[in-house]
Amino acid sequence: MIERFLYFGRAISVAVPAGIVIWIFANIKIYDISILTYVANFLDPFAKLMGLDGYILTAFLLGLPANEIVLPIILMSYMQKGILVDLENTFEIGKILMQNGWTLLTAINVMIFTTLHFPCSTTLLTIKKEAGGWKWAIISFLLPTVCGIILCMATTLVWNCFI
Repeated sequence: MIERFLYFGRAISVAVPAGIVIWIFANIKIYDISILTYVANFLDPFAKLMGLDGYILTAFLLGLPANEIVLPIILMSYMQKGILVDLENTFEIGKILMQNGWTLLTAINVMIFTTLHFPCSTTLLTIKKEAGGWKWAIISFLLPTVCGIILCMATTLVWNCFI
């Protein structure tokens, strides 16, 4: 019981600051462009190599506190909303994604990277605590993430060679 309470405490200690960062990125504008868009535009060339776009990669990074917020961040970014979007209608979600350039390759690579990327921050903090240091937490972050990046790039390369 106490372990659940400690886990919940670690989750809150990460979620609150992350929520503030997401809000700042989405709502603070420089020359009428959000910080979120600047970051997405910066990451876009690398994301394209992975068969993604800058908003998707930014959403994964901002989703570090909780992986389940990645899709709401993507939708918030595409819709240029200042708050997280939670749509229940899957057809509406699909329409928004397709309007923003999603293809079958994009969907495949999002699934690959969702499966093979860093665990949430609460899990990383738990690994740090259990292992007694940052070494295994860093390995737990880097190993699946690098594998995911490489597999997405390989998938994109093969796709572009044959399609």
